[in-house]
Amino acid sequence: MSAVNHFTHGPLTPLLAYVMSCIGSMLGLRLTAQAHASRGASRIRWLIGAAISIGGTGIWVMHFIGMMGFEVEGTQIKYDVPLTVASAVVAIVVVGTGLFLVSYGGGRLLALLGGGLLTGLGVASMHYLGMYAMNMSAHVSYDRKVVAASVAIAVIAATVALWFTMRVKRAIWIAGAALVMGVAVSGMHYTGMYAMLVTVDAEPSAVPGADALDFLVPLMTVISLITLTMLLMVILSPSEEELSEDAELVARLELRRRASEQPQPYPAPTPLRPRPAQQQPAQQRPVQPQPARRPQPVFGAPVPEPQPILGAPTSPRQQGFPQDSPRSKTRRR
Repeated sequence: MSAVNHFTHGPLTPLLAYVMSCIGSMLGLRLTAQAHASRGASRIRWLIGAAISIGGTGIWVMHFIGMMGFEVEGTQIKYDVPLTVASAVVAIVVVGTGLFLVSYGGGRLLALLGGGLLTGLGVASMHYLGMYAMNMSAHVSYDRKVVAASVAIAVIAATVALWFTMRVKRAIWIAGAALVMGVAVSGMHYTGMYAMLVTVDAEPSAVPGADALDFLVPLMTVISLITLTMLLMVILSPSEEELSEDAELVARLELRRRASEQPQPYPAPTPLRPRPAQQQPAQQRPVQPQPARRPQPVFGAPVPEPQPILGAPTSPRQQGFPQDSPRSKTRRR
């Protein structure tokens, strides 16, 4: 066996790895909270961003920052480029799969446990695939018990992380959950590194692959820039409370618009009530026939009606008045 040093640069690499894990986890939790407040294609985009943040920055970048402090005496360490890139893809894909299972699973316990198991196994696979991508003039073996412990830590950490994505929404709780996730991911990484046993070859040979400074540093820089870009997107995007308020305002405006478009029914005409007799106009009142008035007495004595005199003539001829002859009538004409 050869001497293995995990902290070549002292506490710098583990602290920097832990900080990057916390930043990626915090950004991923913030993106998942934004995804839960969105619908359709917007929700899918936020979840993909969360997978890149947690899987890419919080796990993969943290892993290789820790590997920057790894050294084996007596041999040079280089990295297989395709396997290293594949390990990054695996980390992003498995985390994204777990996020989609939990997000579209309705918060059920079965979806949480299934997503945590799948994500934890994927994270462990990423870790050991990245370690397998290391090329050195040595023989590498692993302690199975420690490997099993690291896988268990990965599954538990992934399940807790997915639970945080469903429950944590406020900024202060997201920060606290990110600190816990950073501890879990770092603990899983260094537990897996502790399981590795290295035996240097008696006759060192040429080691193929890319040097860490020539390959890992640019790749980690690109992923970190992508993470910062998504962080700016989250800062500039509306929060979940603002989205809910906007949705409520839009719903009210839509209801008001529909109410204005509907035809308003006209009120039924009110029947006119007949007026009392004393309030009716004079022209509408029925004219009552007035009885003939008889002459009233002057001094209170009744005046008798005129009576015909017996034997008196009633016609003008009988009274002796001259009558006009037909000829006189013709002359007058």
